[in-house]
Amino acid sequence: MDASIISALAALTGAAVGGLTSGIANWLNQRSQLRTQWLLHEKSRRQNLYADFIEEASKCYIDSLQHGEADIPGLVGVYAKLSKMRTLSSKPVIHSAEGVARKILDTYLEPDKSFVELREMAIDGTIDLLQGFSHACHDEFEAMWAAGQF
Repeated sequence: MDASIISALAALTGAAVGGLTSGIANWLNQRSQLRTQWLLHEKSRRQNLYADFIEEASKCYIDSLQHGEADIPGLVGVYAKLSKMRTLSSKPVIHSAEGVARKILDTYLEPDKSFVELREMAIDGTIDLLQGFSHACHDEFEAMWAAGQF
């Protein structure tokens, strides 16, 4: 075989391998970028859902501490957000949110609290119904970060 043919085949093979490598690298890079964008969007979606749940549950909880009549529209909002979480969230977040909803329902059955009692609850920290939920959400985001998902 002629040396010029061998040189030409080597050059063509090198160009093909280089082009293929570049194409695969570009494809992997784009795939990685799209995954990162999707995960950031998913994180933002969860953050918004959790913030809405915290707001709605806080309002319902304060209402349950002060009234024996249930705020049905508020409870519907809490349970709607809880159902959305079941499609997106980790089990610890869901279990914590279910505990919050259960506590709100139970609190409606308890005697109404006076302002002095609410103040005492605020001082000793027992009014903070959502602390466990907030920690579960934080842990979920930390786990996602540690797994390299964000």
